[in-house]
Amino acid sequence: MPRAPTRPGLIGFLNRIIGRPTPVIYHRRRYLQTLAFEEIKSSPEKPHEFTAFVLHGLLGSGRNWRSFSRSLASYLAPARAYMYLPWPPLYAEWRMILVDLRNHGKSAEIEGFLPPHDIENAAKDLSDLVKSEGWDWPDVVIGHSMGGKVALQFAQSCAQGHYGDNVSLPKKVIVLPLWVLDSVPGKVIQDNSDGEVEKVLKTLQSLPSTIPSRKWLVDHMLKLGFSKSLSEWIGSNLKKSGEHVTWAFNLDGAVQMFNSYREMDYWPLLEHTPKGMEISIVRAEKSDRWDPDCIRKLEHISSKRAGDNEGKVSVHVLPNAGHWVHVDNPKGLLEIVAPNVASVV
Repeated sequence: MPRAPTRPGLIGFLNRIIGRPTPVIYHRRRYLQTLAFEEIKSSPEKPHEFTAFVLHGLLGSGRNWRSFSRSLASYLAPARAYMYLPWPPLYAEWRMILVDLRNHGKSAEIEGFLPPHDIENAAKDLSDLVKSEGWDWPDVVIGHSMGGKVALQFAQSCAQGHYGDNVSLPKKVIVLPLWVLDSVPGKVIQDNSDGEVEKVLKTLQSLPSTIPSRKWLVDHMLKLGFSKSLSEWIGSNLKKSGEHVTWAFNLDGAVQMFNSYREMDYWPLLEHTPKGMEISIVRAEKSDRWDPDCIRKLEHISSKRAGDNEGKVSVHVLPNAGHWVHVDNPKGLLEIVAPNVASVV
């Protein structure tokens, strides 16, 4: 399958920036009446020129993507690019907006997100955030798993004018890149999965609202047969509440969002991508989310030659990675995504 082109010296650069602190990053958290978000800038003292939205998956939060976003911002930082890369780069000041979707992270603490808790409303929340902050449409949108479908819905609704003047296409870029990371575009049929997510949600719904400790939860999940890595990740979503701990997400709302995620179908968007939009699907090589028919359909769509009035769809395979792409192979993911994002400038 097609892969993003690798520029000379990219591997050496990635080896240098992965796994070590990057002093050029600036953080800002804000959560008022709109979605909570964290901002990571390539240069704190300079105004940004380009913006990327980063959207997490089910039961996650923006902080899950801090490390990858730092690495991406470092790659895009002009000073760092000139330091490590052997060719004259066209780089600009970037910021990464790590969003906590409704019912997740700090956004779960904010009142005012009315039901239905579904993908369409989660996408509209992004447009409301853009409006409240006075932003333009982000220049790049990156979404993982459930966040991938939120990204697809956001792009589709903007292209169809559903948000009115709330969001405007950026005039400084020719193509809007949309990155969908290990998220099946069509309906997710439970018979085609092992039902692990459903088992996790059912287990969490059976637990008391306050939990003795993170260790208790991890041990309980292990006794039920869940893997250690999954159990510890679920445990990382707890927060202190008096002498006990409770969830950092709104479980009932998250379950509704998952049900909506399974039902939403974006194959028509991929088959008829609007002009000026580029959708890149990253499929993790070891992910169990993809059935053969879905893979064949993706290959067919990406191999078609786009017309003059159509956008572009590309497919990339991330080697040595399961569904948790940013954890299993962050270097490989950056190698695929970073050159494309840099080309926006």
